[in-house]
Amino acid sequence: MSKKPSKRYRAAQQVADLKAKYDVNQAAEIIKKMPGTKFDETVEISAFLGVDPKQSDQMVRGTVSLPNGSGKKIKVLAFTENAAEALAAGADYAGLADLIAKVNGGFLDFDVAISTTSAMKDVRQVARVLGPKGLMPNPKSGTVSDDIPKTIKEVKAGRVEFKMDKTGNIVVVVGKKSFTAQQLSENAAVALAALVKAQPAGFAGGRFIKSLTLSASMSPGVNIDLKPYTAAVVA
Repeated sequence: MSKKPSKRYRAAQQVADLKAKYDVNQAAEIIKKMPGTKFDETVEISAFLGVDPKQSDQMVRGTVSLPNGSGKKIKVLAFTENAAEALAAGADYAGLADLIAKVNGGFLDFDVAISTTSAMKDVRQVARVLGPKGLMPNPKSGTVSDDIPKTIKEVKAGRVEFKMDKTGNIVVVVGKKSFTAQQLSENAAVALAALVKAQPAGFAGGRFIKSLTLSASMSPGVNIDLKPYTAAVVA
């Protein structure tokens, strides 16, 4: 038996015609008008992609620096030979052998792990721990870098990572419900541009993005018009 939607959720459904499609600015305005909760909800863009998730050359992942930040306090762990430099730049945890042992012991109280290129040979020891959690440093996601201070600052300022799942769906955080509609729409526009840019070279025509919605943690989704973000469309 399906759970009946809450009164607040039903009220949110009445804010706009949720079967219609809107531009990003309109979608952000609608999300802002929906009844809120007692906590500051995360606002996300959800996309269903037309790629084949089983093909390794069609994997979609990347990072985007949100102009207004993500609204989340990001805990950063830095695998580096120069822990003092990383801590001075704002890392919450920094080190190498000591942190590897700590992570192997089950420590996962951080949001992003970054590493220097030279440290990666040692960091691979915790790949089995970090990999399944999506926390393994990776050059493609910008979390393997030889400029650790710069990377820490970018991550803390609102750089978010996105990665397609096994079903072709992808989610990108674009802010918090407490943001203004303009802040949300600006972040969403930048995130969507990054998603379009992440279209893999191995994708052979068709519709890359099949659906787009903007939603808060506890709200229904608002459909976004695909036209501005469709690089290749078939009838």
